Amino acid sequence: MELLISLISGAAGGNAAGNLIKGANLGVLGNSLAGIVGGGIGGQVLSMLGMGGVADAAGAVEGLDIGAIIGQVAAGGAGGGILLAVIGAVKNAMGK
Repeated sequence: MELLISLISGAAGGNAAGNLIKGANLGVLGNSLAGIVGGGIGGQVLSMLGMGGVADAAGAVEGLDIGAIIGQVAAGGAGGGILLAVIGAVKNAMGK
């Protein structure tokens, strides 16, 4: 469930960053793909840091609370936007 939240919010973050940073815009499909990858990476990093869900004593994730969901959305959206900005900067640098 956490990964799905990260991927969806990554796609949204990638498209938002593409609309805000005109030089990084890769089109809707490119923005979405870069956002999905970046959102997945951002969500996994958040989970590795132990902030992805509510864990019991054995370390198993019991479920998501509202704070964990908001964290996954933020990490996925930020990861998607950051990766899109990096890809856009590389694309622009190669075009010169």
